[in-house]
Amino acid sequence: MLTRLVETLARHGPLSPEDHDAILSLPVTSRRFGAGDDLIVEGDAPSQCRVLESGQAFRHRTLPDGRRQIMAFHVPGEICDAEGLLLTMDHTVTALSACEVAFVPHVAMDAVLDAHPRVMRALWRSSLVESAVSREWMMGMGRRTARARIAHLFCEVFLRMRAAGLVENNRCRFPATQTHLSDALGLSVVHTNRVLQELRGEGLISFRGGELNVLNWSGLEAAGEFEPGYLHLNAKHR
Repeated sequence: MLTRLVETLARHGPLSPEDHDAILSLPVTSRRFGAGDDLIVEGDAPSQCRVLESGQAFRHRTLPDGRRQIMAFHVPGEICDAEGLLLTMDHTVTALSACEVAFVPHVAMDAVLDAHPRVMRALWRSSLVESAVSREWMMGMGRRTARARIAHLFCEVFLRMRAAGLVENNRCRFPATQTHLSDALGLSVVHTNRVLQELRGEGLISFRGGELNVLNWSGLEAAGEFEPGYLHLNAKHR
């Protein structure tokens, strides 16, 4: 059940065979969620980690009047609520698509982290990369045009899905609606729709049926003012 978690953590730091075995031997229960189901809710104090095994999810907060801000998208292999190891959840995580989630008791996860410092370091590094992604989103919300924001998000999702081994022929699953994109990027649905039509018309992407097809990577990078360094996908481990 936790093979994807091992692969994800291994991208963030070298793991020994013993580290691999310790992760794979963690006690796990599995549960399937439908699109729109909450995996964990703001205010929860979880006793288990939620590891996304398949499908996609997003983290968000909602104001009392119903306005929602999406703050991140999760891809398979990621722990959706690592904050819950130490904190009460201050946001909600919801399934973007049908997904399978592995539940790992905190007690067992803590024991592995204590006994395997390389696993601890890899998890710490993955959390730092999440912070880097949040800073990049903040920059985009504050300074990029609507066109650049949407193109940038597509570039980011595409590279993260490729790192997870989930891109084939320049295509990957990304079942976000125009409302999801709008809530993530601080745009109206009308504005989002207009930009999507522009990107399609320029031959940069195809985006329909929950699938993103990148037709012109260099053009999409330019449109999004995209520099992938903040994802730290090729950084040397220290």
